[in-house]
Amino acid sequence: MSTTAEEFTGPLAGVRVIDLSKILAGPYATMSLADLGAEVIKVEHPNGGDPTRAWGPPTVGADATYFHAANHSKKSVTIDLKSEHGQFQVYELLAEADVLVENFRPGSSLQTIFDYKELSAKFPHLVILHISAYGDHGPMRDEPGYDMVAQARGGLMSLTGEAGGPPMKAGFAMGDLGAGLFGIIGIVSALFERSRTGKGQYVTTSLYEGQLALHVNWATNYFADGRRPHALGSGHPNLVPYQAYPAADDYFVIAIGNDSLWQRLCVAVDRSDLGEDERIAANTGRLVHRDYVNAELSATLRTKSVDEWCELFSAAGIPAAPIKHLDEVYADPQTEALGMVQTVDHPTAGPMRQVAFPVNFNGVRPPVRSAPPELGADTDDILGAADHPHPATTGA
Repeated sequence: MSTTAEEFTGPLAGVRVIDLSKILAGPYATMSLADLGAEVIKVEHPNGGDPTRAWGPPTVGADATYFHAANHSKKSVTIDLKSEHGQFQVYELLAEADVLVENFRPGSSLQTIFDYKELSAKFPHLVILHISAYGDHGPMRDEPGYDMVAQARGGLMSLTGEAGGPPMKAGFAMGDLGAGLFGIIGIVSALFERSRTGKGQYVTTSLYEGQLALHVNWATNYFADGRRPHALGSGHPNLVPYQAYPAADDYFVIAIGNDSLWQRLCVAVDRSDLGEDERIAANTGRLVHRDYVNAELSATLRTKSVDEWCELFSAAGIPAAPIKHLDEVYADPQTEALGMVQTVDHPTAGPMRQVAFPVNFNGVRPPVRSAPPELGADTDDILGAADHPHPATTGA
């Protein structure tokens, strides 16, 4: 019997996550856990909450759309983490939680207050994810960092942009998102181990470490020959042709991953001379003669439109695609067919579109369960409406 989206509880159903993180890396990780079925309680400061609520315009309702991007399907409670009362409230939440996610700066008062060794002693079942800018060791461990700083120090900006041009950051926040994705893997792995041992653990990652892990072939190329890699525009360091090319009306991309595809491309563009040129018959030769190959292809590809080339290449089994803007991506029938955009009702802003989780389970995409929460919307339900004094925190 198949499961519908309405019946989908998710592989992490029953897992409770306390989210003390802010901005993007941690919130993106916890939103993904919520998509997978976990209950995520986002703890925010009563005065303004997550800073990204003010990272606009654009705004929808009271909050910036940046906040909406990484916080759907969560609950929001407001707690002053630096107050004794607030710390007691967090400890009460952690007593019934499975996961804690935080991105406190190393050496900050909040990291001292919520020291992982003390937390582990009080809550040995707890999986704790700490996300930092540069990791828990080394000369940079105490330095602050945003996504762009990580892209700069982690090498991504040196590899992005046109050859010989100024450094550029990637269009997506790959520093934050990389750390968030690796954080998800760490959490799920620790929960799996806990199912065997009954014990939680302290998991750490950073924006910097994530950048290094995503270098992949750029790193191994450098390790092999010791030469400093440089930006190649849309080009590939190991494949030619594999980049954007100009057609008669716009740019589009061609991705040739083997020599058979190269021969097929030469036939499709009616350039038998290129296919018969022994210098560039193999990819190793095309890498040596990159400029020549690209110049010859560019001259030929300017004779037809993007649509004409893409239709021709599709029929020939050659990987190629137009370069679409986001308005075109979200109007694309492929996007609609995959169900990657879902609409949820926001309590004050009305219907709100959200990008769904990009993994299906038995053919079912996890539903976006609720809109990003308004600040403190769930405080009374989760913490209780009564405001009474709590004793000093002495344990769970």
